[in-house]
Amino acid sequence: MIWKTHTRQFDLSQKGLTMGVLNVTSDSFSDGGQFLDPASALAHARSLLEAGADVLDIGGESTRPGASPVDEAEEIRRVLPVIEALARETRVALSIDTMKPGVARAALEKGAEIVNDVTGLQNAEMRELIRSTGCGAVAMHMKGTPRDMQDAPFYGDILEEIRGFFRQTLEACLRSGIDPLCLAFDPGIGFGKTLAHNLTLLRNLESLRVGARPLVLGVSRKSFIAKVLGTSPLEDRHWPTVALTAYGRIRGAQIVRVHEVAPNLQAMRMTEALLAP
Repeated sequence: MIWKTHTRQFDLSQKGLTMGVLNVTSDSFSDGGQFLDPASALAHARSLLEAGADVLDIGGESTRPGASPVDEAEEIRRVLPVIEALARETRVALSIDTMKPGVARAALEKGAEIVNDVTGLQNAEMRELIRSTGCGAVAMHMKGTPRDMQDAPFYGDILEEIRGFFRQTLEACLRSGIDPLCLAFDPGIGFGKTLAHNLTLLRNLESLRVGARPLVLGVSRKSFIAKVLGTSPLEDRHWPTVALTAYGRIRGAQIVRVHEVAPNLQAMRMTEALLAP
């Protein structure tokens, strides 16, 4: 299984990838404001790289439940200095976490090579950008918007609905001329889903795959963990995240998006050793 960008390709047939989260935001649910300053963001990025991150996913707009939108100019102002500096000092792949084509374009021009779009590449302008640059892309499923997605989300059959969304997205991308090897898909755990929805998706990850494309799993520190455990502190979600990384890898995820890289990378590699023929 190959995942391509315009500068490299990842062979995911035996080893998955860790995508380290870098929130250059004021209001992200787990670390809002900690890395808003470029110097702090760069220091944290370096710690993620030292821990073994394969990809750095840099975002300037929170997509937590209830989050307010950030205008394009402000989002660019937050992320571009960080991307530009990292592109000069590392060869690790940089990803821009954005739903705005203008932000994605600016980030790609400064050295990013992956677009992580929580709105699932539904914007034709975003698809054209992916096609014309040949960058990698993650299409995520979200029901609603960050502001309203947790207002009583409902599905008839969540697995079939997300499979259908992924199929339609893949078809739209192919019609747009995008190389399918550039695409990966994320079921969007916690994005317009209840606890029961999230657990169903985790149990059935492999069934969501379309076009033999990689699956991305983002469960790190999310609130559904607290609901299962009956505890609220963020630090209590650390080891359950590691457990979910191992479980997700068994269930078919090739890319995990995490806040703490080292323990999740170790869990992935240990799981892969067990899965190897």
